[in-house]
Amino acid sequence: MKSTHAKLFASLLSLLMVLSLAACGGSSAPAASSAAPEAASAEPASEAAAPEIEDSLTIYTAEPDASMEILLEGFKKLYPDCDVEVVYGSAGEMTSRIIAEADKPQCDVMFSGINACDGDSYEPYFEKYVSTHDGELIEDCRSNNGYYNYVIISPCAFYVNHDILDKLGVKAPTSYEDLLNPKLKGQIVTSDPNSSSAAWNNLSNILTVFGTEKQETWDYIDKLLANKLVITESSSTVFTSVTSGEYAVGLTYEGGAANQLRDGAQNCEIIFPSNGSGYIVTAGAIVKNCQHPNAAKAWIEYTTSTDGQSNWASQLGTTRVTNASAKYETEWLQDYSSIKWVTRDIDWLVKNKAAVLEKWNATYNKYN
Repeated sequence: MKSTHAKLFASLLSLLMVLSLAACGGSSAPAASSAAPEAASAEPASEAAAPEIEDSLTIYTAEPDASMEILLEGFKKLYPDCDVEVVYGSAGEMTSRIIAEADKPQCDVMFSGINACDGDSYEPYFEKYVSTHDGELIEDCRSNNGYYNYVIISPCAFYVNHDILDKLGVKAPTSYEDLLNPKLKGQIVTSDPNSSSAAWNNLSNILTVFGTEKQETWDYIDKLLANKLVITESSSTVFTSVTSGEYAVGLTYEGGAANQLRDGAQNCEIIFPSNGSGYIVTAGAIVKNCQHPNAAKAWIEYTTSTDGQSNWASQLGTTRVTNASAKYETEWLQDYSSIKWVTRDIDWLVKNKAAVLEKWNATYNKYN
């Protein structure tokens, strides 16, 4: 994964060209469209050759339970005798547990939540292991460090409740500047970038579209926090509280908000900022010295495979996956071409993350 994600952006654009050939049978590239999801094989072709693994596996994850249930169903078809325990929490919570348990690991895999913006901060806690499917992934979604295996492309977005906006007499925000409307004071919610990868995704996007080295960026952040931006510890609380009508706007990630729409959220919408939207690519990794290394490897292999990702993406309908050969269509995700993409300087964000968070916290504390 190159530092700017420029090649991933180019790869996504090239996929759009390839998709135009799909109706003629010329492509198996991933599609996000308004069509109903197509069924995909739930049983990977390699099922007969499934290797022997331990009878237990423990996964720490920042993924929603509905997403994990689909993956678990496919994995259990390959390994019916493996008892899988899943522990849910934010990326910050789960990585903190892994660090605290380093002398005696209690889990085998960290799945989702971790991403390239972590730099090498977690390198001491993960085994060097790259999936045999790595070469099938979109070029810039391939492992850049030898222990992260990338699975989900996760753009940041606004998630809005039109009923609440109507009550406030406000049009749905389409740009970052729109979030400064005084009528939205105390009505915008996001998670904590100190502990949430989703929140760091959104903060990184603000830094990217306004400029990483510009005072204008921090002037904007100051105004946003002065408008009583609400911070919650859990990224899932952001989109669920918008769906329930507690808040009008959530700064969140596409997949979590799309899950709400799929599950019946009324009069809510995902809006990508007109200033531009970037993304993180989240990964799975094997915990160093874990108790069930073969089962952990099997999980990484399955979740990066063409069949595993096709089944996952087509059933869930709310995830952009990384395997270039995965076949899926969904009505819950907007087409790549409808989004203004921006590229991020990942090296800068990694190098300056501590300083950015320190400045964010100081600005936040001015108003709380």
